[in-house]
Amino acid sequence: MNAAAIAPLSAQGFDLPRPYLLFLGDADDSGFLKTGLGLRDWAPDLCVAEYKCDGARASLGLPLMRPDEAYRAGARALVLSVASIGGAIAPAWVPYIVEALEAGLDIISGAHDRLVEEPRLRAAAERLGRRLIDVRVPPPGLPIASGRPRSGKRLLTVGTDCALGKKYTALALAAAFRARGLDADFRATGQTGIMIAGSGIPIDSVVSDFVAGAAERLSPDADPGHWDVIEGQGSIFHPSYAGVSLGLLHGSQPDILVLCHAHGRDRIMGLPDYVLPSIGEAVELSLRLARRTNAAVRCAGVSLNTAGLPADEAEALIARRSREWELPVADPMRGGPSFERLVDACLG
Repeated sequence: MNAAAIAPLSAQGFDLPRPYLLFLGDADDSGFLKTGLGLRDWAPDLCVAEYKCDGARASLGLPLMRPDEAYRAGARALVLSVASIGGAIAPAWVPYIVEALEAGLDIISGAHDRLVEEPRLRAAAERLGRRLIDVRVPPPGLPIASGRPRSGKRLLTVGTDCALGKKYTALALAAAFRARGLDADFRATGQTGIMIAGSGIPIDSVVSDFVAGAAERLSPDADPGHWDVIEGQGSIFHPSYAGVSLGLLHGSQPDILVLCHAHGRDRIMGLPDYVLPSIGEAVELSLRLARRTNAAVRCAGVSLNTAGLPADEAEALIARRSREWELPVADPMRGGPSFERLVDACLG
């Protein structure tokens, strides 16, 4: 096998072998399984089983299989579905990944560490004729943004903070648009979304000067009736990640914003000295910044993450917040009339 065969794939489309065996590593807490949870929830037909290190306690609720069993069941790739501190590929995982290679599976990773930079994995892949696919690699030749208006329609999910449902909201809205007979694409900007959709650009790996240009490439000129529903990243209110959020906001040139917020969260994740903005402040600043490249942008409503609340409490909260914020409010994962009203507002 030559080196090019195991080099990271680039460009918007990824040649991902499917379906998947989801590798959970040595995680004891499902909080480290963001990629696995996203694949399980949004691409269940692609998820054959889960596989983990001996003694690991976290689970996605999928059948537990060794790689050879999963291959016989139809799996064609092992996906690293667990996040480690700093995005590293833990040394303890390597023997398990090698076992997957030996079972006939290619390996897909969204970690910051590159599969091809781990000597044992590279040697095993070359020996066995298998592929190591790093999706957290931006395409080459990204331009700086032009700011030129583009045809078609665009919706971008933005947030009061990180990790509160921007990807899930974008996926749910794209599916709802298609269910209404509209031409709509989910545009992935993170590794999990790319694995779900099979295409996208990992925005957090793009050099800062080219983030807005990457967003322009991700949602190019389209038919006037076509919708690109773009997965947001970070938050303009997060001191660590505001830069990538602003570049994505300008380059996407959204016609519609949907603000995402997590019920009960009042401090920036990882930076508890920083208080979250009010919904009014978040909407106002997001629109003001978005108008730099699309003067007609508007906020259609709020996607409210109510995970952990009983259904009746969540429904009452959504109705109360909608009155308070004077916007359509819904939890896309719960669906129902409130979500349909949010969809109406996006399309209206």
